[in-house]
Amino acid sequence: MSEKSDETTSPRVDWDTAAAVFDEEPDHGLRDQEVRAAWDRRLRGWLPERACDVLDLGCGTGSLSLLAAEQGHRVTGVDLSPPMIDLARAKLAGRDAVFLLGDAAEPPVGERCFDTLLVRHVLWTLPHPARVLRHWRGLLRPGGRLVLIEGVWGTVSPVGIPADRLTALLAPLTDHARVERLSEDAQLWGGTVTDERYAVVATV
Repeated sequence: MSEKSDETTSPRVDWDTAAAVFDEEPDHGLRDQEVRAAWDRRLRGWLPERACDVLDLGCGTGSLSLLAAEQGHRVTGVDLSPPMIDLARAKLAGRDAVFLLGDAAEPPVGERCFDTLLVRHVLWTLPHPARVLRHWRGLLRPGGRLVLIEGVWGTVSPVGIPADRLTALLAPLTDHARVERLSEDAQLWGGTVTDERYAVVATV
């Protein structure tokens, strides 16, 4: 697949402005206890049982980072929006977590490697997802895993990345990938959804 055909187009969002109300969405702020518990259960199935180093890319306000930290993992979060990073730092104050301002496509982590990369609703927004996945693969230790939560939204002009396309991109980079369909789990979203929503967990 050429780099040109691998590009993806996403709407421009002012994430700095959106940060103030970002957590009002049930699956963003996880303020509803049922929604929070649903994401906690999923993360326990996706992340290693032992304490490990998790890189949360496009971490937003840090809601998934907080769940991972509560499960005993050491978390590094990366986001391009300073207000998002500020909210994440406040949310995880006192936890084993650090938050860095930077691009999820090329996170500013130097030579560090991680056991798990956790990425929710980010890859579809990035140009050249195949190139990004190769870079992310290089940030993992042997036996590490990618946890990619993605989807396709809208019916008239849908945006996103279908599960079959994502697994095809991962095939040359990973040993095994499984897809979990998330659309029918209404507790994750705070209500019924009709879009394609899924997670891919891939080991290297």
